[in-house]
Amino acid sequence: MYTALRLQRRLKRELGRGEAEITVVTPDPYMTYQPFLPEAAAGAISPRHVVVPLRRVLDRCRVVIGEATAVDHAARTATVRTPATEEEGTDGSRIEYDELVLAPGSVARTLPIPGLADHAIGFKTVEEAIGLRNHVLEQMDIASSTRDPAVRDAALTFVFVGGGYAGVEALGELEDMARYATRYYHNVRPGDMKWILVEASDRILPEVGEEMGRYTVTELRRRNIDVRLETRLDSCADRVAVLSDGSRFPTRTVVWTAGVKPHPVLAATDLPLNERGRLRCTAELAVAGAPHAWAAGDAAAVPDVTAGEEGRECAPNAQHALRQARVLGDNVVHSLRGEPLETYAHKYAGSVASLGLHKGVAQVYGRKLKGYPAWLMHRTYHLSRVPTFNRKARVAAEWTLAGLFKREIVSLGSLEHPRAEFELAAGGKPSHDPPHNPKGSS
Repeated sequence: MYTALRLQRRLKRELGRGEAEITVVTPDPYMTYQPFLPEAAAGAISPRHVVVPLRRVLDRCRVVIGEATAVDHAARTATVRTPATEEEGTDGSRIEYDELVLAPGSVARTLPIPGLADHAIGFKTVEEAIGLRNHVLEQMDIASSTRDPAVRDAALTFVFVGGGYAGVEALGELEDMARYATRYYHNVRPGDMKWILVEASDRILPEVGEEMGRYTVTELRRRNIDVRLETRLDSCADRVAVLSDGSRFPTRTVVWTAGVKPHPVLAATDLPLNERGRLRCTAELAVAGAPHAWAAGDAAAVPDVTAGEEGRECAPNAQHALRQARVLGDNVVHSLRGEPLETYAHKYAGSVASLGLHKGVAQVYGRKLKGYPAWLMHRTYHLSRVPTFNRKARVAAEWTLAGLFKREIVSLGSLEHPRAEFELAAGGKPSHDPPHNPKGSS
């Protein structure tokens, strides 16, 4: 989206004269600003403000809602499966292009752990974030209404696997939200809940440095969060989380944030990949050995020219991706006009992470911050990176209102199956089990 936005601005005259066309192929009609997913899960930001509608922002582009299933760069064509593909009875439409920009990002890296595919929840999309929020509140409802201590214990046990940004921020925000929500439950207390963070290495949040990582562990444990380092999830079959240290936790909630891998579409191209499955790129963000092909973000292995180390690549994170997008857009224009290309060079500035409302940790330009100052820097930095003034204003307004009023703690889990109640009323069998009993049932 950022690259298309850059191209849209740089090629304004060409687009107006019909000399250029920008086509954006995307599975969703919006771009998700992923750093805000933890706050969306905690209810601090409305889900609609975490996403950016592409058709509104990219008003000079042709937006195709679909998924690229293959790319034949030698023939300059991409095969795209759209929502209408199945009804049309085809394998997908073919889109021809002159210049190709591949930025599909990454997907969750899963392991063959028993029960993982059946019971775990991911945390990469806004749907997963809101679904997890509803799920946590529903588990509190179950715990509040059951008389079975085993059911109650499993409902109030939350296991997060992965000590990177996604896992730590999601756990910190949701634990903070759930602890606040307990004031509205007559028989659920913060001490009744078990929050467990499982990390295979000996540290969490490596991006913020070793010292800040240790502080984060101390801060989480101070909140009675069980942080288990050098520990793996061996199984979550039958709704029991079994850890490599022998611990067993009956639980209805396993959140999987243990790393990512390049998008599978990269394997369906004729472009060169490195040993990790990412596109081999030059410092100008061109795909190596493939003229007229470009890449950025998690899918691209871009040399880090500021590191001073041969073979070192830019870390696959949002800080690099957003900056790469601008250079990539400019370089496509330079290439079209026969101008020299720019080299992508950005020295890593540091990292910020939220651990809940008014809690955070940061290391920026060598300075270490914790608590409220780090949380404030986290919000300020990410607000500055949200695209368009309209979106910035909406997020800022929502934060301001959230500071004046109490948190919303209602669960809207029924949104996941909106026809369930109507199907029951019509005398049919619901295609999904509704999360709650129908209205009026005992």
